[in-house]
Amino acid sequence: MTLVQLQQRIKELEEQLKQERIKHEGVQQPVRDKISQMSSEVVDSNPYSRLMALKRMGIVDNYEKIREFTVAVVGVGGVGSVTAEMLTRCGIVLFPCSCSRLMALKRMGIVDNYEKIREFTVAVVGVGGVGSVTAEMLTRCGIGKLLLFDYDKVELANMNRLFFQPHQAGLSKVEAAAKTLVSINPDVAMETYNYNITTMDNFQDFMNRISHSSLSGGPVDLVLSCVDNFEARMAINSACNELNMSWFESGVSENAVSGHIQFIVPGDTACFACAPPLIVASNIDEKTLKRDGVCAASLPTTMGIVAGFLVQNTLKYLLGFGEVTYYLGYSALTDFFPTMRLRPNTMCDDNHCRQRQVEFQAKPPVQKEETGAAVSGGNEVVHEDNDWGITLVDETIEVEDSRHGDVALGLVAGIKTAYSIPAPEVSSTLTNEANLDSSISLEELMAQMKSI
Repeated sequence: MTLVQLQQRIKELEEQLKQERIKHEGVQQPVRDKISQMSSEVVDSNPYSRLMALKRMGIVDNYEKIREFTVAVVGVGGVGSVTAEMLTRCGIVLFPCSCSRLMALKRMGIVDNYEKIREFTVAVVGVGGVGSVTAEMLTRCGIGKLLLFDYDKVELANMNRLFFQPHQAGLSKVEAAAKTLVSINPDVAMETYNYNITTMDNFQDFMNRISHSSLSGGPVDLVLSCVDNFEARMAINSACNELNMSWFESGVSENAVSGHIQFIVPGDTACFACAPPLIVASNIDEKTLKRDGVCAASLPTTMGIVAGFLVQNTLKYLLGFGEVTYYLGYSALTDFFPTMRLRPNTMCDDNHCRQRQVEFQAKPPVQKEETGAAVSGGNEVVHEDNDWGITLVDETIEVEDSRHGDVALGLVAGIKTAYSIPAPEVSSTLTNEANLDSSISLEELMAQMKSI
């Protein structure tokens, strides 16, 4: 086989591989590019020219306005399917038929305006076991725009987790995720960034992206941390503290049977540097803890549960319903779900965090209450009287703070601190003074002081 024949054969195989990937992903080749603005230009490639003629003929004042509306078709049978096709061909933004169940949240009084979900932009940092499922859930919920950050590639070793498929091995995670997510819901705007946010240049670009990449050109509405290392978490923490942006931190333990999410509001709650994990507090390089041939455990169940908690609270925060959890943990071994709220550390190592704390304390009490109300929109459940005389009794056992120091610190029962900051040493002079006999009179004490 000559060199030319070999090159031709390579091209044929690459084309076959491309077609196989398209077939497995269920993505059809687009017939045309997406049209961002309607035009009355009469050309074969413009399907809107005959619709725009209604404006030219004086029937409709502004047909382009059709693109601003959203319609949900409930029931895609004989009538519904034709209705959906007609609306689509008219150029209206059709809420996916699968989202009709989401719109039911509005009908049932859970959410006031679910359509508003299309206006929000969320950045997902880390598209691994938690991040990929998080991105998929947000896509299926109809989020307006997603920003995906990761620098890793899909491996066959990732197949014990959800989302990624074997034929995507070798692709960058953000590229593979974007293709899948667009096929699920093409109405979601997608941006991918295949780089490590912890490097100096990439960190600056990361800050620029989350500051100016929303649908309106401003900052994103929420940042979700789904990374698997402390260095990346600290980078996200630094960026959000500096930009004064709220964000969610999430994680799954190395033994794969516990996880958590944490909502961080700069100045109001503890940032990631306020109460860092023991490894970070001890200045240990986490890379030195990894051994060759030994990897962390991974369960799709735990990752799916954590991702569900994360997206559920994201929806509550964005759409303003229910109560957003500041910290929610999960232990699979005991089915333990602790919740708590961590206050900021006034001596935090992050200077931007300390600055946000000062700014928050300077706010009038009314604004502080509004900040709390933004994440606590649920009303207290009131149990009505009933004919059977059934009442609910609180059986929670109160734990005395004096016996449990961790509870006294504001932690819930079942949660223990990994370490404690040593108390400052007290000088021997102060100790001796504290041990003076309390029976000495004032005159005797003054006489002793004069003799010194």
